[in-house]
Amino acid sequence: MREKINLKDLQFNETEALMAELEEPKFRAKQIFAWLYKGAENFAQMKNVPHSLAEKLEERGCHTGALKPVKVQVSKLDGTRKYLFELDDGNTIESVFMKYKYGNTICISLQAGCRMGCRFCASTMEGLQRNLSPGEMSEQLLAAERDTGETINHIVIMGTGEPFDNYENLSAFLRIINDKNGRNLSMRNITVSTCGIVPAIRKFAEDFPQVNLAISLHAPDNETRSEMMPVNRKYPMDRLIEACRSYTARTSRRITFEYTLVKGVNDSRSHAEKLADLLRGMLCHVNLIPLNKVEETGLDTTGRKDAEAFCSVLEKRGIPATIRRELGDDIDGACGQLRLRRKK
Repeated sequence: MREKINLKDLQFNETEALMAELEEPKFRAKQIFAWLYKGAENFAQMKNVPHSLAEKLEERGCHTGALKPVKVQVSKLDGTRKYLFELDDGNTIESVFMKYKYGNTICISLQAGCRMGCRFCASTMEGLQRNLSPGEMSEQLLAAERDTGETINHIVIMGTGEPFDNYENLSAFLRIINDKNGRNLSMRNITVSTCGIVPAIRKFAEDFPQVNLAISLHAPDNETRSEMMPVNRKYPMDRLIEACRSYTARTSRRITFEYTLVKGVNDSRSHAEKLADLLRGMLCHVNLIPLNKVEETGLDTTGRKDAEAFCSVLEKRGIPATIRRELGDDIDGACGQLRLRRKK
């Protein structure tokens, strides 16, 4: 029995190859590819695809990879939606739909679970189950659009998992979602966040210079960061910052440094001063994030007043910084939190 094919896992040239295999005209690839990224859940919704081709696709084991959420939390405060999706193998993943003045954004996951072990994050508590395929990444956006009836024009890859730990599938996803024959989403409307896998940062600058890069930093020195993020023991601060400076030189694009403020751990004035010294002269922006508290971690969030004081220290030293708008405060907003709750 041949393996099933999620058509959303295929890049356009691979869809063309499939049509050739099925002895279908080349233009059918363009029709099918377009329908997939309009959100078609099945072949019957592809109005200009003949029934005979739909039958061939089904016989070949092809499907659209459509997902339906098993749970949706909707914020009464700002309309943020948190989705829990169940995959074919029973694993679950999360996505978050957010509304901004500039348009709608989806935060997607790249892995079911995570092996990075960041101390403050719920996503990593049960380790890595598996990588997601390109189609499972795309479908998070499409399923959210079907649910909300709204167009999503920005993607942030900041959900569960480490994107550069799934680099091959991430790369395929970026090319698919950008393809003019399908979604045609601008690379400049996509942001990828990494915890700091240095070799991949250098490769990413070469492969995708137009995609925005965010670094989960969360500390200004090796001692604090290694305690919070085990990845720092393999790729310490000096190597990470060197790679970041190389990235900005190569791409001329600003890096966003994400900095989760954890009470009594990384939120003092001295931490802010060290951070300013570390980033001085770099094309960057610091996104300060009050910790979205997860009881299981035993960590607490920094108060708004202290967050503003931290931000002020950075700005006075010439480092652009903002405190992230807190969305979905009344739902399970932290990465991995909804997934963790379901397993209890």
